Amino acid sequence: MAEKIAVLSQKGGTGKTTAVRHLADAFRRAGLEVLVVDLDPQGNLSDYFDVDPEAEPTIRDVLVGQAKAKSAVHAGGEGVDVIPANLSLAEAEVALAGKMGRELTLRRALKPVDGDYDVIFLDCPPNLGLLTVNALVAGDHALLSAEAQYFALQGVEQALEVIELARDGLNPDLEWLGVVFTIADMRTVHSRDARQTLKEHVGDKLLDTVVRQSIAYAESAERAVSILDHRPDLGADYVQLADELLRRLGLTDARRRLAPLLEGAGAR
Repeated sequence: MAEKIAVLSQKGGTGKTTAVRHLADAFRRAGLEVLVVDLDPQGNLSDYFDVDPEAEPTIRDVLVGQAKAKSAVHAGGEGVDVIPANLSLAEAEVALAGKMGRELTLRRALKPVDGDYDVIFLDCPPNLGLLTVNALVAGDHALLSAEAQYFALQGVEQALEVIELARDGLNPDLEWLGVVFTIADMRTVHSRDARQTLKEHVGDKLLDTVVRQSIAYAESAERAVSILDHRPDLGADYVQLADELLRRLGLTDARRRLAPLLEGAGAR
């Protein structure tokens, strides 16, 4: 059975999709079989993995019952499998809204592929609507992304409310994996203060690794290559973050396999 991780944020621009892209690559380099599910109608994660924008079927077809999850899996970059999304997913969300048991749709749809992977990342849309609730009900863990800015805590608190909603009778076993602090320039007082405020409120749920801000992420997205290849010095952030998450997930063997890459990244 795969460890299913829903990655969410209250709004766009928090580095959420970027985090999924590079954590999936780091986990794959740790010897894990990884699937990512793009639940954002913008399809940015699918683009980042260089999936053909005309690829069919997509997660939309899966959610409305027109395709099975296995048939919607496409090969992405660096050996990571992808169930892609495009703008038609927005229509599916509307269709789901009137369906009985709508919050359970994704959980049921993913069951046939659950045994094929070690980890499944669910990249939520940049809001806390029905698709995000579906991801939380389907997931075993929730990972929040927070941008290094003043309103980060507010966004985390709103996301935690939705996590509690999903737990309440829908997925009581859902665990909050933590918060990753992204797009940060820790040379600035603003970033340091924002992180300290988060730390005071969420304690050890705030992951130690800070993902640095850089234009190189936009460059790697344009080229559809991992930051671990495009800029290994920055990719070190995601190697260290992956190591933290593997520890929290209890995936000891994968941590051991990641160790040489972690050593190569060096301490920052």
